[in-house]
Amino acid sequence: MSYSGRMQNGHYYSVFFAPRGRDRMYDLGIQIAQMYLSPFDKLIGVIGEAGSGKSMIIKGMFPGLELTNDDNGLNVRPLPLLDQSDDGFFSAHTYHIDINFEAAFVQMHELADAILNAVRNGKRVIVEHFDMIYPYLHTNADLLIGVGEEVIINRPTIFGPLPGEIHKIVAKSIVYRRMAHSAEDLCEIYIPPEYRKDCRHGDVKHGFVLEFSKYPGFDLDLLEKDVLDAINRDVSISYVDEKHIMIGDILHPCTGPRTHVPSTGSIENFRIIKHVFYDPLKNEYMIAGRIGPKYASEESYDFNDLASD
Repeated sequence: MSYSGRMQNGHYYSVFFAPRGRDRMYDLGIQIAQMYLSPFDKLIGVIGEAGSGKSMIIKGMFPGLELTNDDNGLNVRPLPLLDQSDDGFFSAHTYHIDINFEAAFVQMHELADAILNAVRNGKRVIVEHFDMIYPYLHTNADLLIGVGEEVIINRPTIFGPLPGEIHKIVAKSIVYRRMAHSAEDLCEIYIPPEYRKDCRHGDVKHGFVLEFSKYPGFDLDLLEKDVLDAINRDVSISYVDEKHIMIGDILHPCTGPRTHVPSTGSIENFRIIKHVFYDPLKNEYMIAGRIGPKYASEESYDFNDLASD
């Protein structure tokens, strides 16, 4: 009886909320590696739009891996994957490549040949924008990860899903994550200062959660009004650095500064759920905000509705 080397053959599809902060994305990457990554996986495909957090997921999954480029520019040249050498014990085991970036410099069939050559030599290759290179590879990844409003972890078979199908899902949903993140930061600006220091962030479908160790005794109707006023003014939202954004003329701390809409007017159908939720196990109080489609069950404060559609 032969053994293919494939682990987790029973796993097909898992979904996580995609956190909006850098540290939470790193933690999720660690969790994905622990739960789903096999030592026999040689080809890892990562799919998602710019600013979705693909690089943060990869850094969490593979601590210490030097990405060949990131949002700050070039990290490594020449591209190691194109310059593979047989240095025995000291040869690289894991390679990273961003297809969207490298396609501007190297022809796609050359990138595909380099990826396949590395895999045949027992190397592991992590490929960002895997959907772009798939038509040239003619083979799917061992593990596919899509990053949009949610993080989709999939172990495809010959029957699919195809990378393009994952891309359609995450490309369509990322807009909700950007709107939710921008609305979340607006709420943080307008809550009273004494609560702002105690505010932590959580995730729900098409929305966000603000968590407090003490009961948030401020007016939720007023908070909603202030945020809606800012949305109606269509204030610009811009990246400053990896820890800050500008909302209009306000400098605001943010650990996910690239995951935002360009201005507040892009946030659709914002509302606060007019209820303070309490978690007795964590002894935490929570308020929830949503964007996008409205559901009748919101009026019943149904947390199941907040978790999924």
